[in-house]
Amino acid sequence: MIHDLDSVQAELERLRTGADADLVPPVLSVFVVEIEGDPHEYEQALKDVMDVALGLGLTEEFEGEDVPVEAVPDWFVTVSSADPSRAPSAARRGREQYLARVASGPWPVQEWLYRFCPEEDSRGWAWWDLTHPSKGTVHIWVDSWGEDFFGCDDLRWLAYAAGARNVAGPELRSAESWKKDPRTPENGNAR
Repeated sequence: MIHDLDSVQAELERLRTGADADLVPPVLSVFVVEIEGDPHEYEQALKDVMDVALGLGLTEEFEGEDVPVEAVPDWFVTVSSADPSRAPSAARRGREQYLARVASGPWPVQEWLYRFCPEEDSRGWAWWDLTHPSKGTVHIWVDSWGEDFFGCDDLRWLAYAAGARNVAGPELRSAESWKKDPRTPENGNAR
């Protein structure tokens, strides 16, 4: 799937305001993410990076030049650098977990941001939602256009860098599964 400006704008709107249950595709892909600490802080860290990346996808030309990183959260730039020692401890632990599981190594921030170029066809997913099924676990939901195998190490990098202990998936699940997943760990409300 090649992204275009409209699809990137739709991702950004879902990220900022939530996904519309009336627009959900029949199946989504889910990543089961084990975390330590506050799930809301984890969600905010992940969404802060995604917000900037999708925003750059809408505004930058991606013409071989480096895209600006001033708006990218410092912790993400640092953990993605050759010297992550100044990154927060959760990000450093997540980086170590990623490196233990994925042979390709860490993602330099510029390479990671370039995945959000609307014409980039190697990003095989579009942001859908993040839910809280249980204590210590979040679900990251993406639209993979019904594919069960797609390029997603960029998303896996972000999930780990935001402080994940483990990231399993992707796994295809029905739209109904997403609709029933709790929005927050405290109240357990589904959509």
